Amino acid sequence: LVLQLSDREEAKQALVISIAYNLLKAYGPDKIAIEVVAFGPGIDLLRAESPNRAQDDSLIAQGVQFDVCMNTVDTLERAGKHVNLNPKAVKVQVGVARILALTEKGYTLVRP
Repeated sequence: LVLQLSDREEAKQALVISIAYNLLKAYGPDKIAIEVVAFGPGIDLLRAESPNRAQDDSLIAQGVQFDVCMNTVDTLERAGKHVNLNPKAVKVQVGVARILALTEKGYTLVRP
């Protein structure tokens, strides 16, 4: 399953986290593969100082992968805005391309 996060809103971030927890609870971590792909304003979830950091790290420990779009990070840094990422986030060059690659492999895309 791919969870797309392209929104900055805390409610959307909380929803993505909640869905991941609920799916792990329903299926078990060994029965479902979950990737959260964050791009655009959605990368705020994967900043080191995110208020959701503990929940992100807990999900990562249970096998959820959090991908961060490096095109977004590069754009922000060229504009002079330093981005301090959660070191457990997986860097992908293009977030949308990662989503496409996963859906081509049979993953279902969910955009809360």
